[in-house]
Amino acid sequence: MEDKNFCCRAVVLAAGSGKRMHSSQKKQFMPLAGRPVICHSLQVFEESFMDEVVLVVSPDDIDYCRKEIVGKYHFSKVKQIIAGGRERYHSVAAGLECMGECDYAFIHDGARPALTREILGRAFESVKIHGACTVGMPVKDTIKIADEKGCVADTPDRNLVWMIQTPQVFSYPLIREAYRRLMQREAELLAEGINITDDSMVVETLMRHPVKLVEGSYENIKITTPEDLALAGLLFAGV
Repeated sequence: MEDKNFCCRAVVLAAGSGKRMHSSQKKQFMPLAGRPVICHSLQVFEESFMDEVVLVVSPDDIDYCRKEIVGKYHFSKVKQIIAGGRERYHSVAAGLECMGECDYAFIHDGARPALTREILGRAFESVKIHGACTVGMPVKDTIKIADEKGCVADTPDRNLVWMIQTPQVFSYPLIREAYRRLMQREAELLAEGINITDDSMVVETLMRHPVKLVEGSYENIKITTPEDLALAGLLFAGV
């Protein structure tokens, strides 16, 4: 159940360059079902219990997004459009800093257009209990761990392996402190070969806080390559 006694804010990330799309147009602005990709997840946040959204984009895209995305499509909950950083975690840190105090922070990749209000609701119910959760789905395929020679080193139990999606949702004080520690220890962690790939890893590594897995959807794909965009087009067309 949605509970308006809590303040919920979101960071939506759309600062990627999308090099693997092999296109001069960034993937988050490519057309999908009649609108730019980024508009689909923003629309879900707009129609949900979310209080505010911080949209994080490349510095050169701020004016474009203000006019052609937020203004054109009337996303009233997008209160700020800010510049992202060099790495994804820099962009998240900037978004959290601008977000201001709230109860729960939702962090979502704008290149995942198939977000739904049902996914948001499940994540919200989980974070209220556990303080930290991430959306994902159990893998369907057998997973192999490779060694440095490209040979199989291990085969984990498929029943224990999930593919992780977004949104990832946290108590705001928890994720804010986790990112504060990350920024302080960034050089040290990189020197140790620890590469931060998602927000749950920040909380796991720097706060030692468990992160609950919440069912998302197999349709909640991230658009990275042209094949992903074609698949998303089929999903939105109901094929």
